[in-house]
Amino acid sequence: MTQHLLLSAALAIVAVASSGCTLFRKSQKPRESTAISSEVEATFRQRWMDKRLAELKAQGVADAAAQAQAAQEFEARYQFDRKPQR
Repeated sequence: MTQHLLLSAALAIVAVASSGCTLFRKSQKPRESTAISSEVEATFRQRWMDKRLAELKAQGVADAAAQAQAAQEFEARYQFDRKPQR
Protein backbone atom coordinates (compact mmCIF):
# COMPACT_ATOMS: atom_id res chain seq x y z
CA MET A 1 0.00 0.00 0.00
CA THR A 2 2.82 2.38 0.89
CA GLN A 3 4.55 1.60 -2.41
CA HIS A 4 1.42 2.52 -4.34
CA LEU A 5 1.12 5.77 -2.42
CA LEU A 6 4.77 6.65 -3.07
CA LEU A 7 4.47 5.70 -6.73
CA SER A 8 1.36 7.80 -7.22
CA ALA A 9 3.00 10.75 -5.42
CA ALA A 10 6.07 10.46 -7.64
CA LEU A 11 3.89 10.30 -10.75
CA ALA A 12 1.96 13.36 -9.60
CA ILE A 13 5.20 15.29 -9.10
CA VAL A 14 6.45 14.31 -12.55
CA ALA A 15 3.11 15.28 -14.11
CA VAL A 16 3.15 18.71 -12.46
CA ALA A 17 6.80 19.33 -13.32
CA SER A 18 6.34 18.43 -16.96
CA SER A 19 3.07 20.27 -17.43
CA GLY A 20 4.77 23.58 -18.19
CA CYS A 21 4.29 25.22 -14.82
CA THR A 22 4.49 28.99 -15.21
CA LEU A 23 5.21 29.78 -11.57
CA PHE A 24 8.93 30.25 -12.20
CA ARG A 25 8.74 31.43 -15.79
CA LYS A 26 11.00 34.27 -16.84
CA SER A 27 9.53 37.48 -18.14
CA GLN A 28 8.56 37.52 -21.80
CA LYS A 29 10.97 40.28 -22.82
CA PRO A 30 14.59 40.15 -21.65
CA ARG A 31 16.18 43.43 -20.73
CA GLU A 32 18.76 44.67 -23.19
CA SER A 33 22.05 45.90 -21.86
CA THR A 34 23.09 48.88 -23.96
CA ALA A 35 26.60 48.80 -22.52
CA ILE A 36 27.20 45.27 -23.78
CA SER A 37 25.61 45.86 -27.17
CA SER A 38 27.63 49.06 -27.66
CA GLU A 39 30.84 47.25 -26.78
CA VAL A 40 30.05 44.40 -29.18
CA GLU A 41 29.21 46.85 -31.96
CA ALA A 42 32.45 48.78 -31.41
CA THR A 43 34.51 45.59 -31.43
CA PHE A 44 32.78 44.33 -34.55
CA ARG A 45 33.30 47.67 -36.31
CA GLN A 46 37.01 47.75 -35.44
CA ARG A 47 37.61 44.18 -36.62
CA TRP A 48 35.63 44.72 -39.83
CA MET A 49 37.44 47.98 -40.56
CA ASP A 50 40.87 46.40 -39.95
CA LYS A 51 40.07 43.57 -42.35
CA ARG A 52 38.67 45.87 -45.03
CA LEU A 53 41.60 48.30 -44.72
CA ALA A 54 44.05 45.44 -45.24
CA GLU A 55 42.12 44.34 -48.34
CA LEU A 56 42.07 47.85 -49.80
CA LYS A 57 45.75 48.47 -49.06
CA ALA A 58 46.61 45.15 -50.73
CA GLN A 59 44.83 46.48 -53.83
CA GLY A 60 47.06 49.57 -53.76
CA VAL A 61 44.60 52.13 -52.36
CA ALA A 62 46.21 54.98 -50.38
CA ASP A 63 45.81 54.95 -46.59
CA ALA A 64 43.47 57.95 -46.30
CA ALA A 65 41.34 56.83 -49.24
CA ALA A 66 41.18 53.28 -47.88
CA GLN A 67 40.08 54.57 -44.47
CA ALA A 68 37.34 56.73 -46.01
CA GLN A 69 36.12 53.96 -48.31
CA ALA A 70 36.07 51.36 -45.53
CA ALA A 71 34.11 53.70 -43.24
CA GLN A 72 31.63 54.47 -46.01
CA GLU A 73 31.16 50.78 -46.84
CA PHE A 74 30.67 49.90 -43.17
CA GLU A 75 28.03 52.59 -42.67
CA ALA A 76 26.20 51.51 -45.81
CA ARG A 77 26.23 47.84 -44.85
CA TYR A 78 25.80 47.96 -41.05
CA GLN A 79 23.69 50.79 -39.72
CA PHE A 80 24.38 50.61 -35.98
CA ASP A 81 23.77 54.30 -35.42
CA ARG A 82 20.03 53.84 -35.85
CA LYS A 83 17.98 53.17 -32.76
CA PRO A 84 16.34 49.73 -32.68
CA GLN A 85 12.77 49.72 -33.94
CA ARG A 86 10.25 48.43 -31.41
